[in-house]
Amino acid sequence: MSVPEQLQYSEEHEWVAGLADGAGDVVTVGITAHAADALGEIVYLELNKGEGERVEAGEPCGEIESTKSVSDLFSPVSGEITAINPAAIEQPKVINDDPYGEGWIFKVRVEGEPGDLLDAEAYTRLTDESA
Repeated sequence: MSVPEQLQYSEEHEWVAGLADGAGDVVTVGITAHAADALGEIVYLELNKGEGERVEAGEPCGEIESTKSVSDLFSPVSGEITAINPAAIEQPKVINDDPYGEGWIFKVRVEGEPGDLLDAEAYTRLTDESA
């Protein structure tokens, strides 16, 4: 299973790209290949926050529905949503097809400390333990 080294990860299986210095960074958020695989074919994505609204690290900000189940989507960082990926909303299967690329879900301008994120090695250990 792919775990890109340049990303950071939450224990809830979201990834964060572009987090360099912390506050003020605009980062991209999605779910990991591990999560997409565990969910199965994703058929619906709903965010309960829109552009310009705030999300809190560790708090639910939407739902992902697959042919197997419905799961909460958590924000791995706190801040203001600056963009939502229309392709992920309109064709959520893109998340299964390319979770670290075209399947990104939203972007956030980070406020405060990013929180407890894992590097690729720690995330790999987490997913190996849960397998």
